Amino acid sequence: MDVATTEEQEEFRRTLRARLRGGPDGEPGEDGAAGPGPETPEDEWRRLAEHAGPAGAGLPAAYGGAGGGPVLLAVACEETGRTLRPSPLFATAVLTAPLILALGTERQRAALLPRCAAGELTCATVVPAGQLGTALALTGPNGGDWAGGGRAGGLQARKVPGGPGRTPEDGGRWLLYGEAGRVPDGHTAGLLLVAAHTGGFARSRTRLFLVRAGAPGLRRIALPTAPGERPCARLELRQVEAELLGAEEAGPVVGGTPETAALAAVGAAAAAALAAETAGAAAAVLSRAAARVRDGRAPAGDGARVAELHAAVRAVRAAAYGAAGSAEPGAGALALAQALRTQRAVAAHVAPPGDDGAAYARRAAGDELLLGPVHRLRERAAEEAGLFATGERERSGPPEGSAAAVAGVR
Repeated sequence: MDVATTEEQEEFRRTLRARLRGGPDGEPGEDGAAGPGPETPEDEWRRLAEHAGPAGAGLPAAYGGAGGGPVLLAVACEETGRTLRPSPLFATAVLTAPLILALGTERQRAALLPRCAAGELTCATVVPAGQLGTALALTGPNGGDWAGGGRAGGLQARKVPGGPGRTPEDGGRWLLYGEAGRVPDGHTAGLLLVAAHTGGFARSRTRLFLVRAGAPGLRRIALPTAPGERPCARLELRQVEAELLGAEEAGPVVGGTPETAALAAVGAAAAAALAAETAGAAAAVLSRAAARVRDGRAPAGDGARVAELHAAVRAVRAAAYGAAGSAEPGAGALALAQALRTQRAVAAHVAPPGDDGAAYARRAAGDELLLGPVHRLRERAAEEAGLFATGERERSGPPEGSAAAVAGVR
């Protein structure tokens, strides 16, 4: 299965791949292996943003982006997935910037998005531990109390009157309280987008808030990571002052709120982007495995297994790009489930002891903890596609040609 991309998208891919190898004139190798990188991930991110544009791949040109939407963002993720070097791409460009674009006021978008596109500002989306998949509507409906629900724990927001330098006419200020675990890039991001529960029982709602790095009451603890794992942090907020994302009063949407609708839309695109990243990682492992087969350094029978897995990775890549360019319900979750399962098979069967395939296996396992598990991704995709309207199967299979049919959901 070949992915149909434009010449502009392929030129973007070539530029980014060369930059990821360590220089503007370096020709990318077949496996996308990275050359010597800069001293810090922050330096690399600024260099990539300046010369290759991954930070603004999905943002409109009006805010300094490339205007490529979810498909160009998937291209960026596939290429960075080949190297697994730490990058703010997922946390900033895949999760947070699209939410600011969807929900922010014009003032907020104009102030923040051009800086994100230029690589000057990195961001992180903060939800309670273990709830990111639900918040993005990938493993279940996101209309519930996943942000805290008024109970102890989670993340809570309350509005208090006035404050230093404020008048009663200012409408008060928002304070956040709570904890969140495993926040991607939460310890290095310059801006946090925090999902917190607001209101009492009768007016319960999850809203999104902007918190600047270094805000009083904010504590960020980097979690230990092994090679290949996505850098994450635990965050503690103790009466942290925050700015509401969007207008104070946003209109309702059918079946939820503007926040839950935006989170679900971003979740579908994020799942496709992450599936593309996983496909890039699996392709890098397979490329080295194929080289061992050609050189006679692989055990007997590995050639057939590599060929079989290569076909599976091509199918994952097709599903990822199909989901990125599709509005079909559940397509992103299905593509991600297929990608994570295939990545586990690749790491288990063709990465010998001592090979850095173990790093790719850790990345897949960590991403499944972050947005999975796989069986819930598939179940949610089936629910969104309406395969089980009354809890029992109403037809023999998914519609022909649908994402569910391609992914083999039964």
